[in-house]
Amino acid sequence: FGQLIPAVLMPIIPLAALAYVASGHCKAIFGKLGGREVRLMFGFALLNIVVSMSVGAIVFALTSVTPNAANAQLAELDAAGRILYFAKIIPQLFGEEVITLLPFLALLQLFTRSFGLGRKAAIIGAWLVSSVIFGLIHLPTYDWNLIQCLVIIGTARMVLTLPWIMTKNIWVSTGAHILNDWLLLGVGLLGAGLAGKV
Repeated sequence: FGQLIPAVLMPIIPLAALAYVASGHCKAIFGKLGGREVRLMFGFALLNIVVSMSVGAIVFALTSVTPNAANAQLAELDAAGRILYFAKIIPQLFGEEVITLLPFLALLQLFTRSFGLGRKAAIIGAWLVSSVIFGLIHLPTYDWNLIQCLVIIGTARMVLTLPWIMTKNIWVSTGAHILNDWLLLGVGLLGAGLAGKV
């Protein structure tokens, strides 16, 4: 249960900062949830898995990659521990969406107001730079493997930011991110279970 505390604080702290800085406007990043939004969540989760696996296979063929320790940790937990782990992912990944979106929006403002870029160029620039930042945040998770974090994680982040760009709704990108990780962890857990029976 102690692991839930930092997971919950991860979105709360930056959202509190956003509420302080942009008083009255912080709700703008949230949108409604309907059938279209849910379909987009599943669609982008599946798209991200395909893209990540493809890019990961290329990187793996060219250089070494570091496995995510979460898969091994999850396999060692009992049923209650696994349920808590999957529950912890919800606020944690919501937090990852917040700490990606806020730099994205800040960069968008910077590129349009300070650099004089058009909206399309500014969106592309903010999309790329925020994805690089997201990849760098994951360096400790992947044993400081810079190529893996920039190429694989950064590419995955680009896919997961697309639903935000399309909908301006953080719930959609968060849902896609959660479904993506749940599916990957679930498949990894199933694979570990099958391997243990062989």
